[in-house]
Amino acid sequence: MLRPLTRLTVSLRLARAPTHAHHGFPAAAAAPFTTTTAAPLKQMPPRPKPPPESDLEESFLKGSGPGGQKINKTSSAVQIKHIPTGIVIKSQATRSRSENRKIARSLLALRLDELANGDQSRTAIVGGAKKKRSDSAAKKSRRKYKKLAEEAAEATGKETTLKQAEEVDVEEGKAAEQEAAERVMQSETGNNTNAQK
Repeated sequence: MLRPLTRLTVSLRLARAPTHAHHGFPAAAAAPFTTTTAAPLKQMPPRPKPPPESDLEESFLKGSGPGGQKINKTSSAVQIKHIPTGIVIKSQATRSRSENRKIARSLLALRLDELANGDQSRTAIVGGAKKKRSDSAAKKSRRKYKKLAEEAAEATGKETTLKQAEEVDVEEGKAAEQEAAERVMQSETGNNTNAQK
C-alpha cells in the first residue's frame, strides 16, 4: 500500500545531498575537472546574423555530384537571393534541406558582413589570423633550414647557401629513392629466378 506524499516527506527528500546516479558519490565529486585557458589576445568579432526573411528569395534545386539518388532526385540544394544587393548563394553541403538552408543563410550573412565592413569583417579578421599563423610557420621552417645549412657548412668547412643545402637534400632524397628502386628490382629478379627453378 502506497502512502501519499506529505510536505514532510517531500522536504526530507529535498534535504538529502544529491548523489551521482550510478556510484553514490556527491554530485560535486562527479563533476568534470575544469581548466582555465588563457584568453586570446584579440577577441574575434561575433558571427553576423542573417538578414530578415523579407529580404530573401529562396528556391530549392536538385543537386548534382556525389551523394547518389538522394542528391540527384530530391530538391535539397538551396539557393538564396538577397533582394537588396542581388547576392546569390547556393548551398548543397549536405543531403538535408533544412541543414542546407541554415548553411546558406550563414554564408549569406558572412558575405553581407564582408560587403558592409570590408577589412573589419569577421572573415577578413579570421583570414588574417590564419595567414599570420601560416607565415609564422613558414618563417620558422626557413630559420630551421638556414641553421641546418650553417651547421653543414661548419662541418664541411665550406660556406653553403640555403639553396645549396636544399639541393643537397633533394639529391640525397633522389639517391635514396634510386637505392630503394634497385633493391626492389633485385628482389623481383631474385623472385623470378626462384620461380623458374
